[in-house]
Amino acid sequence: MKVAVVGGGVVGLSATAALVRSGVDVVCFERSGVLMGERSAGSSRIFRLAHTDPELVRLAGTAREGFARWAAEAGRPMIEQSECAISGGDAHERAAAMDAVGAPYEWGDGLAAAARLPAVVAPSPALVDLTGGVVDVDAVRAHLAARAGHVVVHEPVDAVDGGQGATVRCLGGVHRFDAVVVAAGAGTSALAVQVGIDTPATLEHHVRFTFPFEGPAGVPAWIDSPDLGLHTYQHRSGPGRWSVGGALDPALTHWERGREAVAAASRRAVLEHVRERLTVRPVITDSLYCTHVPGLGDGIEFRRSGPVLVVYGENLMKCAPVLGDLLGAAVVAGSTPTGRTPQPAPRDAVS
Repeated sequence: MKVAVVGGGVVGLSATAALVRSGVDVVCFERSGVLMGERSAGSSRIFRLAHTDPELVRLAGTAREGFARWAAEAGRPMIEQSECAISGGDAHERAAAMDAVGAPYEWGDGLAAAARLPAVVAPSPALVDLTGGVVDVDAVRAHLAARAGHVVVHEPVDAVDGGQGATVRCLGGVHRFDAVVVAAGAGTSALAVQVGIDTPATLEHHVRFTFPFEGPAGVPAWIDSPDLGLHTYQHRSGPGRWSVGGALDPALTHWERGREAVAAASRRAVLEHVRERLTVRPVITDSLYCTHVPGLGDGIEFRRSGPVLVVYGENLMKCAPVLGDLLGAAVVAGSTPTGRTPQPAPRDAVS
């Protein structure tokens, strides 16, 4: 069997690695010269079991086992297990979903984990996901590149056709395959529609900012959705680094405003938040730009048209090992995994 994977982000690359491991003849097309360099960019991302849908809690738990397998294969940790605090917003719904599957967490006022956060006032009450933490994206990238980098072709794909088998067209010509997996991030919609699959096409600009941080390793990651003020996700992103991303009003982040205008608005909002509510020094030392699809929250969707299997969603980094295995098995079997589309929280942050 010959399979093409379109997209060298974390999901496409993990699917490619799973297919390589199964002995499938696979080629991964990545339009940039950097693996996991677009929506999987950065050196760190939050890992959590805390979702509002029990099935997503289970999926993240299985992914946690996958990260442990990758860590054993690579000989280096993939997740810094520092816990993850959730405050405000849908924290009660996340606790209920974790209860439903027996996932470990703490809930209440004055939790020790919440008190360790770099907050002027510790959030209370809070949910603390005891198996949460921070994904070492650089370690994931290095591991997947070692497993699948030899089958990656750095060329943009212009077209996908699911008739008479499957074809992929790029600068190097038209290539025929038995099946195609499209996991192209922001480019997924334009390719999927060519085989009759409609996926969300609207994008938003997003910027995460990093500040000097004097706290120790092991400080919990934090997702905060207060009744008033900026909804944020925050985490230690390396020694001496604390990263903060904010969910601005969609009117300030929509695509037509342009990257520079959204970055400026995000910078103002996040700096104001840091000055008023955090104990980190309000000096931006780094920033990370990415795009995301508004309104998907933690949803994951799989769609098929003949031999073409499409996957899309948000916040997929934390489930990458299990998504790669699911896609690898499904493309060989000609099946379609079940998608999960819970209702997102208002102004859900990229986390």
